[in-house]
Amino acid sequence: MIGVLTILACNIVLLVPLVNRSAQGAILDTAARRVVAPILTVKILLLLPEVGWNIMGTIWMFGHSVQCSSEHFTRTVTEGLVLFNWVLLALTLFGLAVVFDPLGSAHFNEQELTLETLRHRRLTRLWMRRLKWTFCWMRRDEHGKDAFLHMANFFSSLFRGTDMVPSDYVAGFILMRVLQKRKTREMRRLELLDQQPQYIQDVRTVMADAPDWMSLELAHHFLKLAIAAYTWPFVMYRYPFSGLVKLTGNMTCCSCLRSKSMLVQEDNCCFCNLAGIRYLSMVADDDILFASFRNRIFEMPYYLVADHKTGSIVLVIRGSISMRDIFTDLNAGAEKFEAEGLPPNSMAHRGMVIGAHYIKRDLEDLDILNKAFGLYPHYKLAITGHSLGAAVGVLVGCLLRSKYPNLRVYALCPPAAVLSREAARYTEDFTFSVGVGDDFVMRLSIDSSEDLRTTLLHVLEASHLPKYRIMLNGFGYAIFGVPTRDLETTWKSECTTPPAPGHLPLLFRSPEPTTWSEVSVLEKDVPARRFSRTRLFSPGRILHITYRKKSGTDKKSGARRSQFVMRWAAAEEFMQLAVMPRMVLDHLPENVEKVLETILQDQHEREHRLHHNLP
Repeated sequence: MIGVLTILACNIVLLVPLVNRSAQGAILDTAARRVVAPILTVKILLLLPEVGWNIMGTIWMFGHSVQCSSEHFTRTVTEGLVLFNWVLLALTLFGLAVVFDPLGSAHFNEQELTLETLRHRRLTRLWMRRLKWTFCWMRRDEHGKDAFLHMANFFSSLFRGTDMVPSDYVAGFILMRVLQKRKTREMRRLELLDQQPQYIQDVRTVMADAPDWMSLELAHHFLKLAIAAYTWPFVMYRYPFSGLVKLTGNMTCCSCLRSKSMLVQEDNCCFCNLAGIRYLSMVADDDILFASFRNRIFEMPYYLVADHKTGSIVLVIRGSISMRDIFTDLNAGAEKFEAEGLPPNSMAHRGMVIGAHYIKRDLEDLDILNKAFGLYPHYKLAITGHSLGAAVGVLVGCLLRSKYPNLRVYALCPPAAVLSREAARYTEDFTFSVGVGDDFVMRLSIDSSEDLRTTLLHVLEASHLPKYRIMLNGFGYAIFGVPTRDLETTWKSECTTPPAPGHLPLLFRSPEPTTWSEVSVLEKDVPARRFSRTRLFSPGRILHITYRKKSGTDKKSGARRSQFVMRWAAAEEFMQLAVMPRMVLDHLPENVEKVLETILQDQHEREHRLHHNLP
């Protein structure tokens, strides 16, 4: 115990100046923290006597060579401290493995730029090792190695030239939120917000020029089927205490020993996934024609249902819910995509292209669609999905449209990077896309990620606050919002210039930087450094729904007006990531469902008042 207390006292003596010096200067102002490295080196070297002392303590307490006190409480406490020290040491080593960059900080200068390719290869190999060890259970997947290599290339390209830890990114996101508030204030002052496209409250006005099949009622109906594709995990997520009870009535115990009335692939013995579809979709058992729950990299679950309400055979593809789905999302390079009717040289999201071909091949090999239309010959084909399922559904629609020219795709919250621009325009004839608010997935792409990285470095360089102050401010922003004074005091005075018409002060940079920095390198020749040379866009005709802020007149009058407004948006409007409070919430399918339900209910009440001449 005396030895442990001595080591702890030495650690405290080192930690006090380490904490004090680490809190000095802005995040990229490393000169203010120049003494941190030697202090940290001594602190790490203290791990050696600590490990040695813990080994000795382990021998004393758990071996038989030394007879210690037989008092039970003392022995138990000391044994617990020894085990606790081993846990702390393991966590310390894990932290070092995560944070430590064996390639060192990549600070460039003009002479070193020629070595960038070699550094990229070394960084790719490093990311490859990290991915293989972290996701070792995915190595057996057919496309596992290929997916790891593609992601390693992307991560090495994205994080090349940066020397930041996860807390730096959190601080950067907080600063970006402040920057966006400042940008909005400047646009309002310059009266640029009034020039933005106007959103409309009345659904009928917005949908006046749209075909009949593009309606919010149908989008809401198909969204319910898309939610059902998330099966039992979504039921347990929505109903954590009663979910098991809700699923039990739809399960089939020992189903592997019974005859199956429908084709079901790779479900468990109790058909829990199928039970989730039954409960969430409220579709009769006989109307579920096929379900595949196979989930591998580039292979996502889907099911086929006969929808008598719309007279459709509906192919429902599941969105991202597993790590394998995330790998499919992150294999985001542009790949050639060919289908009858598509413009020549069309490109699409690589992971989604492979997934679409997998589903098409599965449907053809099992002859599922022909059997379904044999049962319901007068029905049409519809495809729907949420998030990843929406994007893959659009690509499957492109592949099947030559055989089913009347097919319709209902894409709920599709990602930003699905198809090249002309191919995305082609899908507007048969795809209805719906997005809500600040959904980050609808703005997430390789290009927007690279732009976000560069902007992140900009705001970190422009801020004069130390990291702990930024993090503390972030907690306050989450509760009380961003105060006006922080829009000015967060930034270095030399990083802003008097505003010119049509520009924002913070966006000005010194035209002739005196020294090379990570930011200046990232600014140089941006198009040539893009991981993907082809920019991809959202598919279909996009209806964007957002929240309506109440004006002062509305608050005074107390009039009940719709809290949502909408308009038809262009795919180019979803090319930039924004750090907003609801960026994750607006993508969740249950929140999208609530938005559509509220709009349809408000529309129904408005029509009822008009019909009865009520105010």
